[in-house]
Amino acid sequence: MSWSARRPLTLTVFFTALSEVSRAEEASTGTRVAEAAIAAEAPILDGIVDDSIWQTAQVITDFVQAEPYEGQPATEKTEVRMLYDETHLYLGVICYDSDPSGIIVTDSRRDSNLDDTDSFRAIFDTYLDRQNGFVCGTNPAGIEYDGQVTNEGEGGGGGPGFNRSQSGSGGGFNLNWDASFQVRSHVGDFGWSAEFAIPLRTLRYGSTKPQVWGLNFQRNIRRKREEVYWSPVSRIYSLHRLSSAGELRGLELETPRNFKVTPYALGSSERDYVTSDENELDGDFGVDAKFGVTPSLNLDLTYNTDFAQVEVDEQQINLTRFNLFFPEKRPFFLENAGNFAMGQNEDVELFFSRRIGIGESGEIVPILGGARMSGKAGQYNLGVLNMQTEEALGVAPANNYTVASLSRELPNRSSIGALFVNRLATGDLAGDDDWNRTFGFDGKLGIGVPFTLSGFAARTDTPGLEGREHALNLRGEYQKNQGRVWLGFTEVGDDFNPEVGFLTRDNYRSLETGFFLNIRNDISWLRELRPHITYTGFWNFEGFKETENLHVDSHVDFENGAYFSPAFNHTVEGLEEPFEIYPGIVVAPGSYANWEAAWRWNTNVARPLSYEGGINFGGFLSGDRRGYENTINFRYQSKVITSLTWAYNDIDLLEGSFVTNLGQFKVSYNFTPMLYLQALVQYNDRADVWSSNIRFSWLNTAGTGLFVVYNDTEGLGDLLIGPQNRSFIVKYTHQFDILR
Repeated sequence: MSWSARRPLTLTVFFTALSEVSRAEEASTGTRVAEAAIAAEAPILDGIVDDSIWQTAQVITDFVQAEPYEGQPATEKTEVRMLYDETHLYLGVICYDSDPSGIIVTDSRRDSNLDDTDSFRAIFDTYLDRQNGFVCGTNPAGIEYDGQVTNEGEGGGGGPGFNRSQSGSGGGFNLNWDASFQVRSHVGDFGWSAEFAIPLRTLRYGSTKPQVWGLNFQRNIRRKREEVYWSPVSRIYSLHRLSSAGELRGLELETPRNFKVTPYALGSSERDYVTSDENELDGDFGVDAKFGVTPSLNLDLTYNTDFAQVEVDEQQINLTRFNLFFPEKRPFFLENAGNFAMGQNEDVELFFSRRIGIGESGEIVPILGGARMSGKAGQYNLGVLNMQTEEALGVAPANNYTVASLSRELPNRSSIGALFVNRLATGDLAGDDDWNRTFGFDGKLGIGVPFTLSGFAARTDTPGLEGREHALNLRGEYQKNQGRVWLGFTEVGDDFNPEVGFLTRDNYRSLETGFFLNIRNDISWLRELRPHITYTGFWNFEGFKETENLHVDSHVDFENGAYFSPAFNHTVEGLEEPFEIYPGIVVAPGSYANWEAAWRWNTNVARPLSYEGGINFGGFLSGDRRGYENTINFRYQSKVITSLTWAYNDIDLLEGSFVTNLGQFKVSYNFTPMLYLQALVQYNDRADVWSSNIRFSWLNTAGTGLFVVYNDTEGLGDLLIGPQNRSFIVKYTHQFDILR
């Protein structure tokens, strides 16, 4: 029987009975259940959920608050309907609103943040492992928002600038996964609505019939700062908490085949003013391909890989002895990145993809090509990556990189995994014994709902190194609505050398602990108080204390969206050798203990005009620091988005004084959710440069389309004078769905 001939039941009695069955099952198991109906024909995607075919679907409703009143019914009604056919999963969403004039939209670019806007998101746990899933979402502007969740979204860590702590583990949420789906939205006097068409071949799943998936929905009502879910989620978690998700049933899916080819062509004009007197014209081409080996396992191939359209790094000023972390932004490496993540995020990463194709000082190293296989093989998550780079004179020889990972989810948020990383120099510039290997194992044990024990152990193998080549971590955390407490220990040997990974520092033992309280009250203008104390200490293997940070704070979360954090830090920095913090200023060996005020604040960032600020006032090494950071955000509707940031440090040490300035100006004009112009202008007096990165993007699907990029780096006149590098690039890439 053909799909077009299979007629779904449309009787109201049937769907009333279906809802009663779902409610009865929820009452007996505690798990919400939804059913998807077969679509005799595809709905017309216009954002208005009024096609007759939608009337054949179960109405999924009764959303529950996580914020502000956990467990209470949502103040505004939400209805979701789900259909499917041979090729697509369809969602029809109606977000009723008693005050449509109060709907807030803060951005209309693809994949823009959905937290500070009215929005809707769905998550699909296609293997029902309660830890991994795919997210699709939108806002009233009709943007496409999608991402990949691993490890229930756990991970994270402090970033550059004024952030005051770092923590986390591998995995998390990958916004750079692209589902090639379509969405349309509509705003009316009822509120707003959206229709999704999600290709089944982009959602990997098993071959069993019928399918049972994990499922949840989240809606944000921003003017009320209200977050509601279909399957209730505690306010201390997010949509990524798949162990709290409901179930989607009724999916009689055929095994999809997937074969997509994405070629690109590129033309560029570039001049390095330090080494050349004229522009260098160049043209290039390459291709990526994606092939579904099984319904749950994909093979990705790339030849002459290029990332010209990727936004440049945001500059940082380093006032420490340790390495700065710059995030990966290249789409090929970000897709399925969770399969290869192991260690402590931004501190000890056993595999860090920026080591492939980027030199130590940010130089581009050409990537000849590579392959990646990732997905599910039975009960196991599998990832295998192999990449070959070309030689770059004065930067690096040609190298071959291999990464292999294997992991498995276990009941109650638990998992185990293994990782292998290998770098082997190849070609004429390769020296003898020019290779490096990393071996790692990790695991997570969920005990009940609130307690999680996690850790990893790793070893590297490098020719010529025979010392402590190991790293390990063990961390326990107990978390409930009222707060959380944690204790962790990390050890990194002096010869632990993950050359295709990332280390903030090496040769240490560290201890981290703290507690964090979440206090709710009946004060109308106050949402929550979050008092907390954290401690982190680092010692070398001889017992010398290198770093200590005692952090005392209380976040004040105002009901109107404003925020204030009056933190105080007690810091210790121990130097065993001189440290040149600034040219000509060398801090003497010794231990330096200081107190500092590290305050942060912001107004409601969902408003058209908002302000974020921070100070660092107090002792710093042998003297004092006065640091300020101010950001002004302005948007006009969801079309024009701007942000101006200035970070200033005035440092006065016994050994000398200096000042640093770091400025950033971001602007985006969004013609449509798929057509926009962006600019990033940066000023860094420590590096003696200012730079601009201007990008025009006309997207088609899955991040492909037309890109026009202009880059300019100029000296400020202290060490560098005049233009340093300029480039103009035009790139077009298109995805061909061979089997459609």
